Amino acid sequence: MTLFAADTSDPEQARLLSADFSDRLETLLSTFLAEQHQVISDIAPAAAEIVTAIDDLTRGGKRLRPLFAFWGYLGAGGDADADGIVQAGAAIELFQAAALIHDDLIDRSDTRRGQPSIHRRFESLHRASGWQRDASRFGEAASILAGDLCLSLSEQLFATISPSVPEARTIFDRMRAQVMAGQYLDVLEESAGPSYGPADAVKRARTIVRYKSAKYSVENPTLLGGALAGAPAELLEQYSRFALPLGEAFQLRDDVLGVFGDPAITGKPAGDDLREGKRTEIIAHALTLASESDQAFIQSRLGADDLQDGEVTRMSALLESCGALAATESSIAELSEQGFSALEELTVGTLARHGLRTLGLAAIRRTS
Repeated sequence: MTLFAADTSDPEQARLLSADFSDRLETLLSTFLAEQHQVISDIAPAAAEIVTAIDDLTRGGKRLRPLFAFWGYLGAGGDADADGIVQAGAAIELFQAAALIHDDLIDRSDTRRGQPSIHRRFESLHRASGWQRDASRFGEAASILAGDLCLSLSEQLFATISPSVPEARTIFDRMRAQVMAGQYLDVLEESAGPSYGPADAVKRARTIVRYKSAKYSVENPTLLGGALAGAPAELLEQYSRFALPLGEAFQLRDDVLGVFGDPAITGKPAGDDLREGKRTEIIAHALTLASESDQAFIQSRLGADDLQDGEVTRMSALLESCGALAATESSIAELSEQGFSALEELTVGTLARHGLRTLGLAAIRRTS
């Protein structure tokens, strides 16, 4: 049954549309991964554990990225019942899974969504099985392969969308390249950042935010949905003006949660970004706002292998006391204002506007 009706702002109808899309997305992902599990099992049953790990990682979640694609699609006149937008959403989710798996390995994160990260999962499997050689190296190798498989499966799903839309393919390919470049810049900043000095730290941090996360979290999914529905260039430009600042606000909120979030909600230890050495915008602000001695403390101890809990507590406190947290919250507020102001100028129906507004608010107000 088609639930879409143009030019209505009924919140219940928008909720039903989102719920129906999410249900179809879950069904497609579950069915597709079950098929892939069988494909890998036919090669060797032991290898299918990689698909099981991917399946576990992709279960649940907020599905914000596919939903931005969905509402971008409806805003451009797409049919809510069409299969292509569901396939696109599933492809985005699998790309997201790949990014998370590789990011957790790069950052040496122990947990993801309250569960062991993929490399830790396979490390534990090695230990529990009593296998030979190094368990951590096995976990690292298996997670690289799991992430690579996610990338392959994401492409496989996207390639099945019919009819093929060249503009959508361009957006999807560019999105993947941007994330890889942003991830490299993030790794580079952790290694070379201290030698660059604080002068352009905020600018560099915002560039990483934009390309590692903001574009693929909000802007590109919205553009992808619009392109699949045949959106004209003008509407795609409007989507970018709405989605990019909200994507940046989304990631800055994540950076705040990475230091000050509640572990019971985020599924990660308090101050995890400090242990991982993340040179986020909140750190960049501290390198210009804190005293020289506090700046030296941050530069020397951020991400240190032997960083102590007391030092994490001290660093968290000074990020607040020096004004870095307030500066980041100000950036979130400014970017949110830009995004929601642009939302009012979108040439879309009121239902799509409501759906996009609801998603935008969920992105910037999230606690996990």
